[in-house]
Amino acid sequence: MSRGNRAMSARFLIFHPNPPKRRKLMHRRTFLLTAAGGLLAGATGLPQLARAADRPFTFTSWGGALSNAEKAAFIDPFGQLKGIPVVNTSPTETAKIQAMVQAKAVEWDLVDVGGRTVWQGAHEGFLETIDVSKIPNASALEKGWIAPNGIATSTGATIIAWSKTAFPDAGPQSWADFWDVKRFPGPRGLYRFFYYNYEAALLAAGLKHEEVFPYTAEKADMAMAKIKELKPHVTVWWGSGAQPPQLLSSGELALSSAWSGRMLAADAEGAPVGFTYKDGIAWANWWVIPKGSPNAELAHEAINFALAEAQQAKLLELKTYGPVLASATSAADAEIRKILVMSPDNIKDMLILNEGEADKYSVAYEEKWNQLMLE
Repeated sequence: MSRGNRAMSARFLIFHPNPPKRRKLMHRRTFLLTAAGGLLAGATGLPQLARAADRPFTFTSWGGALSNAEKAAFIDPFGQLKGIPVVNTSPTETAKIQAMVQAKAVEWDLVDVGGRTVWQGAHEGFLETIDVSKIPNASALEKGWIAPNGIATSTGATIIAWSKTAFPDAGPQSWADFWDVKRFPGPRGLYRFFYYNYEAALLAAGLKHEEVFPYTAEKADMAMAKIKELKPHVTVWWGSGAQPPQLLSSGELALSSAWSGRMLAADAEGAPVGFTYKDGIAWANWWVIPKGSPNAELAHEAINFALAEAQQAKLLELKTYGPVLASATSAADAEIRKILVMSPDNIKDMLILNEGEADKYSVAYEEKWNQLMLE
């Protein structure tokens, strides 16, 4: 097994038998919900399964480049294969899943979430248990991509990005560079939660990738202090993945953390932005089924379809988010391999996000983080 594949086997998601006491948190990448337009009316001849709750099969994701990729590679082809209408909506929100389940009015059948939601759903009971026996294609996945309440279907990363107007030659190549305001001056953008910033700050402080986890209070305090040091230079605490490429392109920001798929899409459109995978924080996009979905059986079929090698390979053509199935990357040419998180040349320089540990520090430091944002 290559170094890259060994690294990816390190598991994004760690389940804990004794979860920390949890306050109600806003989940990462949580923003205002928008209404999904264009709902397709159920046709008279639809199979009963697809007609559950008198609505089409509904998939919800984050929007932007990721939703576009999943729609093109997975969801629309699945609907065509089954001969049923499907709806793609965005953005996803953990709190809405919880509210739907509690009200016994589940409107989403299959949802793309971050790993923390998989971990949270396992302990709070708002997600269906995944029946792997109904997903034979899951047998080809690395063990770390399968959890009791979710399955990873694609990969991405939180990376360092910059404006080519501000830095036409080369931008920062590490989080230590990102924190160096003398070598790389200008306004910065960071994610508005402790999530991702804990990892970035510790790497900027000099910790090695293998030293970032497990989370400890000492490390979290070190990360908070490092973020406080940079805070005067952070002018945008972004919450939407669309913000970094837009603000870097306009020149409002010189540097920002960003999601890899968004930056790849912006670069393909000719935006004046640059980015690097070095010191990137790699993660997976997880699919879950809200508890009580009337289309849970169909959701299992959709997951299995998405994990077929032919569908995973379609992600390569879209050049934003990469496949989770290692064998699907074999068809990629050298240029495409350069943009894949799972490419050995990329993953060797990246940190693998431990979602379980990230959940722990996010819960424990919620109040301190909110206070820091107010200072």
